[in-house]
Order: sequence, then C-alpha cells, then structure tokens
Amino acid sequence: MKDRVSITMLEDGIADVRLIRADKMNALDPAMFAGIVEAIDTLKAQPGLRVVVLSGEGRAFCAGLDLTSLAGGGSGNDLGARTHGLANTPQYVAWGWREIPVPVIAAAHGVAFGGGFQIFSGADIRIAHPATRMAIMEMKWGLVPDMAGFALWRTIVRDDVLRELTYTNREFSGAEAERLGFVTHLADDPLAKAMELARIIANKNPHAIRGAKRLANLTAHADDATILAAESTEQLAVIRKPNQIEAVKAEMEKRKPAFAD
Repeated sequence: MKDRVSITMLEDGIADVRLIRADKMNALDPAMFAGIVEAIDTLKAQPGLRVVVLSGEGRAFCAGLDLTSLAGGGSGNDLGARTHGLANTPQYVAWGWREIPVPVIAAAHGVAFGGGFQIFSGADIRIAHPATRMAIMEMKWGLVPDMAGFALWRTIVRDDVLRELTYTNREFSGAEAERLGFVTHLADDPLAKAMELARIIANKNPHAIRGAKRLANLTAHADDATILAAESTEQLAVIRKPNQIEAVKAEMEKRKPAFAD
C-alpha cells in the first residue's frame, strides 16, 4: 500500500488519505487497486476514526485505468467473483468508501477519469476545483463502467444525464459536474475545503454520525417502511446516551465537545 496510498491520522480522528502515484497522475495499476483495497480495510478497523478525507497528490485526483500496465493480461481480477461482500475487487475500490462507517470526503483536482471518477463518486461528500476534467470514460475503449459507478450515480444524478455521459464518454468540468449533482461543492483549493468540512464533522457525536451514514446508505435501496423503522432504531441507539448529552452540554456551554468513541 505504502507506494500507492498513504494514510495520515490527524487531530480529532481525521484520516488524511492520499493516492500517491503522482508521476502517473495516480492511474490505476494492479498495485494501486491492491493499495486502495488495503487502505479501505485499514480504515474500517481504525480506532477513533471520525472522518476520512481522500485526495490525490500531484497534478490529478486519478486519471483512471493505467492501460499500459494492464495491457495483455488485464487486471487479473475475476469480475464475476464477489470477493468483497457485494462487490468484486475493482468495484470495491469505489464502493468500499461507502462501507467505511464514517463519512468520506473526496477532494478532486486536475482529472478524475473513468475508474478515478468512480472512486471519487464513492465518497459521501465530493469537492472539486471548477476546472477539474471529468469523464465516464469507459465507452471510449468499448467498455462499460464496472467499478460500482451505476450503483453510486443513481442516487446523485438524473437518469438521462447519466445515460448521455456514459454513452458518449463526453468530458465535463468540475463546474458542470456540480450543476449536474456529481459534485457537492466547488473550491479553488478542494483539499482545504474538504479538511474544513472534516473538522466540523469530526466534532459531532460520532455514534450519531455513524448512524446517519447507515441511514444514508440504506435510502439508496430500501422501501419506506424499512427506512422509517431504521430511523427509529438509530435514534434509540443514541438518544439520552452520554455522547448525545455531551453534544447538548457543549452546545449550551459554547465549547468543543469531548466525545467517547
């Protein structure tokens, strides 16, 4: 993992996660796939984790598949095998961010193409520079998006827009992506904006935040009755508990809360 992805734990349980294959614009070769899988699994088990910030070093967030490294032998992954719960390995590098129990904020600049755009889409909150170049690139190579893109995009963008961008592999900017719904916020410094939001989230009741993410994940596929029941279950798990009481006290006393994980 260490030559493809870095994880630095910051104050308040913020994980600064970076794709670090900067010389190749963080393109996805077999080692990068393996590194991201390891990073996701590491974060799932990280004690005291409150929020994750995901970015790419160098000139880009992620340029997508490194076709040179994959030429001839392919990725080596069995796409039919469900190696990570619901997902195969390539899907897990994008879908796995949804399975991390805390919010994930992605910060994109430069380019986010193909698989890189699908990884970006796996975050709970997505921030981009207005000039970031983005594309659902797979049709350019006669392929379909297969890194969990459709499962992620169906909740964030109109169906006809998704179809057009998939069928044409048309490039679009971060500014257009924000108008379409792929991007949450635009920022001249996406990583700084992501860290600003991370600090806010890190100082909320961690049990309530995790419960809210479970509910947000559930709404993508569950019926109304299941969602309503889940809301009640999650609320009963936090209401009048020490962290919820601390949240109220800290707000009333205008101080930073001291939560227990």
